[in-house]
Amino acid sequence: MAEEKKVNAAPAKAAVAVKKDNTKLTFFQRVAKWFREMKSELKKVIWPTPKALRNNTLISLGMMVISAVGIWCFDEIAQMLVRLIFRLG
Repeated sequence: MAEEKKVNAAPAKAAVAVKKDNTKLTFFQRVAKWFREMKSELKKVIWPTPKALRNNTLISLGMMVISAVGIWCFDEIAQMLVRLIFRLG
């Protein structure tokens, strides 16, 4: 009979129980904790360079202008069609 190979698996690490603190924080402690966490998260943000910020702003403004012109053209065409329908009716 063929023998099966046994793989020596590393034993799983014992789960360490984390003690949960059941004490409720006061309002001011919660606010202070929120500001500490917000500050630590803001340190992780990758802020854009001035050049990237300028490029993104110009692209956004350009797209807004293009969208506004497109909507204006559609509105003018729709107005002409409505006037034509009223003249025919």
